Amino acid sequence: MIRIAIVDDDPHDRKVLREHLITYETNSKEKFEISEFDDGEKLVKDYQPAFDIILLDIEMEKMDGMTAAEHVREIDNSVVIIFLTNMPQYAIRGYAVEALDYVLKPVSYYAFEQCLSRALKRRQKRGDAFLRISAGKGTLRRIRLSSIYYVEIQGHTLIYYTKDGEFSTTGAIRDIEQQVNDRFFRCNKCYLVNLEHVESLKGNFAMVGGYEVQISRAKKKALLDALNNYLKEVSK
Repeated sequence: MIRIAIVDDDPHDRKVLREHLITYETNSKEKFEISEFDDGEKLVKDYQPAFDIILLDIEMEKMDGMTAAEHVREIDNSVVIIFLTNMPQYAIRGYAVEALDYVLKPVSYYAFEQCLSRALKRRQKRGDAFLRISAGKGTLRRIRLSSIYYVEIQGHTLIYYTKDGEFSTTGAIRDIEQQVNDRFFRCNKCYLVNLEHVESLKGNFAMVGGYEVQISRAKKKALLDALNNYLKEVSK
């Protein structure tokens, strides 16, 4: 699921963008979760890194898109920003906030499709797939999937072992299974491992990112098959 924010103070323009996104969904295998904001202030208020792509109008009355983008970048350096504008000279300043592109209004579907495809390719190339987990007090933490060694469940607590340390939240491991990609494998009822970081197998244990993780006997052959398939895929 790709989370996209539409930020535009013109309701007609927001409607057009939503329709374009729905059309893109229909013509592709992508699935979007769309949020709408009618001003830059509403986007940045209590902003959390919950979006993959922001479609951001530059000219808005209360807070313009460039200012909003600067606030976003203070917190989130991964989200893809695409500017929408009637005046392309403003969009040139986009390099300062690492904007991917800009689309001229009125937004035609063809131009939008080309730009969105570039955004999705950048996201895929950079491996920008994330899990969003609660960090307490109503805040979210975004963890890059490729940085996760494995996930452990202890009671109702999920522990994420990552390149950046360990993070805990409440939840169910089966829910995490549904959110991650096929590079993750459930090697027993307590552990979900990232095949990218499996270093070795010995007996009923796997070394994953320097950690020793137990493998259930029933899952050992399936884990070997999953590892072989993963290695074949990455070697193409």
